[in-house]
Amino acid sequence: MRLSVVTTLYNSGKYIPEFYSRMRVEIAKITEDYEIIFVNDGSTDDSLTIALELKAHDTRIKVVDLSRNFGHHKAIMTGLNKASGDFIFLIDVDLEEEPELLSRFREEMGGTSDIDVVFGVQKNRKGGLFEKISGSLFFDIFNFISETKIPKNLILARLMSRRYLDSLLEFRETEIVFAGISELAGYNKKELPVEKGHKVESTYSLSRKFRLFLNFITDFTYRPLLLIFYFGLTISILSFGFVVFLIARKILFGLMEGWTSMIASIWLLGGIIILCIGFIGLYLSKIFLEVKNRPRTIIRKIYE
Repeated sequence: MRLSVVTTLYNSGKYIPEFYSRMRVEIAKITEDYEIIFVNDGSTDDSLTIALELKAHDTRIKVVDLSRNFGHHKAIMTGLNKASGDFIFLIDVDLEEEPELLSRFREEMGGTSDIDVVFGVQKNRKGGLFEKISGSLFFDIFNFISETKIPKNLILARLMSRRYLDSLLEFRETEIVFAGISELAGYNKKELPVEKGHKVESTYSLSRKFRLFLNFITDFTYRPLLLIFYFGLTISILSFGFVVFLIARKILFGLMEGWTSMIASIWLLGGIIILCIGFIGLYLSKIFLEVKNRPRTIIRKIYE
């Protein structure tokens, strides 16, 4: 059995040596036929140098050096595309997800062909109160809006079969959201409760998390467009009814007041219209990016 371990690097130099040593211990419990793929996603620290130093002592390490920072999910797909194993273990290098999960996932998958993916979900979401609440809302809102449901509080770490990965790699969209396509691929999956560490500060700022949320929504559901249509229809009906009411009041009672409320209504409706146009613009921007058919990433060099 050949095993591929795939991880990405972004200013991760201080974690790589410990990650590698712990990963080797876990791999040795399973097989000696393995490869470890490090994808350097435009790191500005010494991540690439450290990975190449490890490679000098272990020829089964492969280092994929991207020409710049393309983003976590795109780097993941680049690494998975280079994996040749019968089983593929995907994990972050920052040690928040323990390398020891490999043995646990392999045990759960067993020797049968019934389960193609074993992945972790957080028993208790890490972080402060705001992160816990916003993270929970993220999954709740997405699963409410989208036809594609994703497990709540899932983590990246997962063990995958070859046939599952081959199906995953058939998704060709440029703007990739890994958690979403991993569900769209189907197959039998098994989730395990895990504890995620608190060692590092997240590289996902609030603005990046918000952009990721918008990517989730616009990549996997068209329902916001339907909501915009129905909302606009409702506003139009109510507005028409209000106009009829104002005309009737003017004819019957000679009353026509309320400039302040009218101006406030205009500002409110103007803001709603701009918001709706913005949402439509997000979908158009997706089409714009996809029809260009640009590569997800550009590989500067592969060290193997």
